[in-house]
Amino acid sequence: MELKLLLKLVRRRWWLVAVPLALVAAFVAPDLLPDGTATTGGHTVTFRYTAGQERGAFDGLEGDLQDVWEASFKLVEAIAAWTRTGTFRAEIAGTLDSPDDIGGLAIVSDSARAIGQITLGWPGTADELNDITRAVIAALQAGHADYFAPQLGGQPAQIILLDDPHIVAAPPPLTNRFAPFLRLGVALFLGLALVFFADYMDSSVREREDLRRLGVPVVGDIPR
Repeated sequence: MELKLLLKLVRRRWWLVAVPLALVAAFVAPDLLPDGTATTGGHTVTFRYTAGQERGAFDGLEGDLQDVWEASFKLVEAIAAWTRTGTFRAEIAGTLDSPDDIGGLAIVSDSARAIGQITLGWPGTADELNDITRAVIAALQAGHADYFAPQLGGQPAQIILLDDPHIVAAPPPLTNRFAPFLRLGVALFLGLALVFFADYMDSSVREREDLRRLGVPVVGDIPR
């Protein structure tokens, strides 16, 4: 089928394409808005921290200030690894005033360059993540002593935040970003399919090409 004929069919029944597109566009409009709830990917927060023991914890031990720094590096690495365990999640849940299901909480931790970093991702609201962030900090500062007591000699370490946690909206997933355009594409395909189906079912004769397809010879035509 020639392109001109296809365009002619669409132009003849353009409303069969426009109606599905208009309906779907009205449905996906909230997804295309910058602040639309349908496009949200939840919220995220990142903060950094350092960890170490007071100098008095090293009394009676051989070494110098370099060993104190080395112990701090190792402690940050150990705490970063601990934050990826189930016991750390249990500490968070126990610290929350109303512990809900935190299975959707994403925790990404790192200890590069002897500085600990934690990134939290939460599919819920910013207020919920704010409560969870406070619980995470409390678990870091108080819960570590129960799991690293032998290494710390029974004395809790000092965990100091280097950032003021700032919660921001997370970008939406790729599926949410492209879903509105996929729906519009399906609507366009459906509209074109309706045009071709309507033309197939239509037995009306409008042009001389229609007569020729029926095998009727055309002697002449009257211009419009």
